[in-house]
Amino acid sequence: MTRSRYPVPAGWYRHETEVKHSRFIATICPTADREQSEAFVQQIRHEFANANHNCWARVIGAPGCTTQAGMSDDGEPQGAAGKPMLTALLHAPVGDITVVVSRYFGGTRLGKGGMARAYTDAVLQALERLPLREKISLSRLQILCDYSWLASIQYLLADYEATIDATQYSDCIQIELSLPREHAQRFSLHLSELSHGRIAIRAQPLDNE
Repeated sequence: MTRSRYPVPAGWYRHETEVKHSRFIATICPTADREQSEAFVQQIRHEFANANHNCWARVIGAPGCTTQAGMSDDGEPQGAAGKPMLTALLHAPVGDITVVVSRYFGGTRLGKGGMARAYTDAVLQALERLPLREKISLSRLQILCDYSWLASIQYLLADYEATIDATQYSDCIQIELSLPREHAQRFSLHLSELSHGRIAIRAQPLDNE
């Protein structure tokens, strides 16, 4: 696992636990940036508007990344909900994730320690069952070369998990391809060495950049 390739939630997932008649409903969503995370939190707050608390935590980026991490106790005693939820996320091998735990009070007070354990357990149980997919950050390259190099380029594609997006034929071949960012530099160097610099390679911006 690298910072450009890591597991993320495959989609929304929800799991409910109960502690001394209090319900803890954990809802997880893949969130690639802070705006997506905040929109998701607001959506859950609207859905569970009658819950006593809608506490949340998020990790944006690769697993364990704290740069844009965030949390909220949403009225629970300070440190009893958001912090233990965030700790559970930071120790999980999952990135780009936001979780909201909606609590319906069941009449029995849990104490600060009991609440921290309950919120932690709600997140951990959801994470155990969470369907995952792999997120791969891509690079796009444009290649200009003579026709004689086409077979060599095609032969290397599988080794670098590269796919051809477009090909234009004229007096030379122009190929646009995508590949995992972690392979881009080695792939470019391989082509350059193979052709002794006769294959022109340049990086192209992705559509979302």
